[in-house]
Amino acid sequence: MIRARGLCSSRGVAVALILALAGVARAEPRVAVVAAGLEAPWALAFTPDGRLLVTERPGRIRVVENGRLDPDPLVTLDVVAKGEAGLMGLAPAPGFLDNHYLYVCYTAEKPGRLINRVARLTVQGRTAGAERIVLDDLPGALDHDGCRVKFGPDGKLYVTTGDAAQPRLAQLRESLAGKILRLNPDGTIPSDNPFPGSPVYSLGHRNPQGIAWDSTGRMFASEHGPGGHDELNHIVPGGNYGWPEVQGTARDDRFLNPVVESEDDPWNPSGLAFYGDDLYVAALRGRRLLRITLVPDLSGARVSALLARTYGRLRDVIVGPDRALYVATSNRDGHGSPIREDDRILRVIP
Repeated sequence: MIRARGLCSSRGVAVALILALAGVARAEPRVAVVAAGLEAPWALAFTPDGRLLVTERPGRIRVVENGRLDPDPLVTLDVVAKGEAGLMGLAPAPGFLDNHYLYVCYTAEKPGRLINRVARLTVQGRTAGAERIVLDDLPGALDHDGCRVKFGPDGKLYVTTGDAAQPRLAQLRESLAGKILRLNPDGTIPSDNPFPGSPVYSLGHRNPQGIAWDSTGRMFASEHGPGGHDELNHIVPGGNYGWPEVQGTARDDRFLNPVVESEDDPWNPSGLAFYGDDLYVAALRGRRLLRITLVPDLSGARVSALLARTYGRLRDVIVGPDRALYVATSNRDGHGSPIREDDRILRVIP
């Protein structure tokens, strides 16, 4: 068991290193394969009518319904699927059964440059209508694209952006790279954002790929560090998380420290989901599903691992309507070692 002492910065932001990597003894999770043969799935989302939607990075949105993967994509988008870019984030809008809105984030190409784009699709049944661009010209690159999209408990749309392989952009408030953004569903800027007239909600991020809210409404984000020092951050309005000036726990009053960091163990954390009091984190390079139990005041945490090196790289995790976890592998993303069944969606009872 690995133990470390929690620390607090002078700004009152709790920082917890790993208190337990092995965790307390629990029964092994039950795992079933829901779908197989996918190509680099990136995001999972359930619609209120029980369909499981999944994005594939080459530009397809697939549907799993009644335990079966539909062989025909729901929609195919024209994306740039190179390196780590392509079709990534996915989020059904609040009121989906009435408005049929589905939000996505993907990489496109403009003359001489890559950009990321947030768009809204109108989906009815097995057909998708016209695309409406909600936010365009986000800095894009072959890696560090962020592109997780989620609706928060306040009904606002949150979008993560990576630094687009240009670290200095993360500290520039006028750039939308290396940020977490907050928008109204129509793409306008909420009047109560921390920086008036700007969609920027927090800054100083390297490559945040997961966001989730706990039962009290606190927001958390996962972030890739440079070969270790991966972070789980408690996101507050206007918060600066330090990249590239600092990485991991820096004890620098200008920046907010992570709640948990991986130190020298590279996790490459991606999707996040709260399941009761535990936060589950899909780890890519770590090839495991992390279970993080936070101390209520965020002064410490217990970290344990499920599915360690069993299914390869893990990209996303969500909670299904049946109260099971659904996990997407990412072994065909150019960094893994796929087997014939990859990539897969797993149903996990922790």
